Amino acid sequence: MKFEKGWRLGSMGDMQILPGSRHRPPMKKPTWIIVLVLLVCVFLICAYMYPPQSSSACYIFSSRGCKHFANWLPPVPAREYTDDEIASRVVIKDILNSPPVVSRKSKIAFMFLSPGSLPLERLWDSFFQGHEGKFSVYVHASKHKPFHVSRYFVNRDIRSDQVIWGKISMVDAERRILANALQDPDNQHFVLLSDSCVPLYHFDYIYTYLMHTNISYVDCFKDPGPHGNGRYSERMLPEVEAKDFRKGAQWFSMKRQHAIIVMADHLYYSKFRAYCQPGFEGRNCIADEHYLPTFFQIVDPGGIANWSVTHVDWSERKWHPKSYRAEDVTYQLLKNITSVDVSVHVTSDEKKEVQSWPCLWNGMQKPCYLFARKFTPETLDTLLHIFSNYSAP
Repeated sequence: MKFEKGWRLGSMGDMQILPGSRHRPPMKKPTWIIVLVLLVCVFLICAYMYPPQSSSACYIFSSRGCKHFANWLPPVPAREYTDDEIASRVVIKDILNSPPVVSRKSKIAFMFLSPGSLPLERLWDSFFQGHEGKFSVYVHASKHKPFHVSRYFVNRDIRSDQVIWGKISMVDAERRILANALQDPDNQHFVLLSDSCVPLYHFDYIYTYLMHTNISYVDCFKDPGPHGNGRYSERMLPEVEAKDFRKGAQWFSMKRQHAIIVMADHLYYSKFRAYCQPGFEGRNCIADEHYLPTFFQIVDPGGIANWSVTHVDWSERKWHPKSYRAEDVTYQLLKNITSVDVSVHVTSDEKKEVQSWPCLWNGMQKPCYLFARKFTPETLDTLLHIFSNYSAP
């Protein structure tokens, strides 16, 4: 914004001394000058305290955007990182800078978290047929040794441990199965699935979608309500600040670099292990809903899509999502799910704010979901029938 160097108030030589009373008219011009200067000062103070949050607002100040306006302001000192944070960030930065490796041998690791046997295993067997060499299967069974009906699942069980819903043991199970999948160097993308998940497309479409993406699909949004930031504990400071605390579904799909930094992380994981658990300080912090979203918000926010490629229906507003039964499963249901191309989140506070953004794949808007849950065991035969005649790409 440019200001004139001075205001012309008139010349003293132009003034005349008139006879009679010395009644003077009100000096309007200087008054308005004072008011204008005060308004400008208030404007600049407000702009300093509440800087514009969008690029469009920045152009009010300069055609070159916020950077020019920011040069007027004193720099905001960054928080000093702890030794552990510095060490962690060095490792993470180095891993993220490593180039991705995609070759004819590249595989997707399908990682199943299940209490025991997989009731929809026959559907996955049909999904995998004919694509040998392009996928790996891993099963983490937390309660009972699974019985497998598909050759793709035989001998694919990993050493498992007990998992308790809502506790850090769920995150431990995710990290355990991820570590096993990372042992195969050909695994370049990693998908976490439950025993109630089904694929929504044929294998080739999902393989292309995931193998050639430039991001990971980790659900992540800011929820100021009691089931979001209301679960945050200041005991996580200084490494985990309230402004970075995020929420999201646990069902992720991530590229190899991100899988490695998850396994390399101890600093942020240890904070959630100690201070994010049901009942801690009167809060019901669910670790698997917050650890990965918060971790990526801190270390690589631009590297994730902020939504999960696994669809789930929370319309019933319960602790657990809707379960689909045999009578619910139709061709139209699957078409409806695969037609969604906008990610939607609703905050848990009184405002119930709806946050939405388009699902972008390498810059192009595409359907959000590749998988869906929760499908009960009784849906298997119907799903097999629909899947055999499914015309989705």
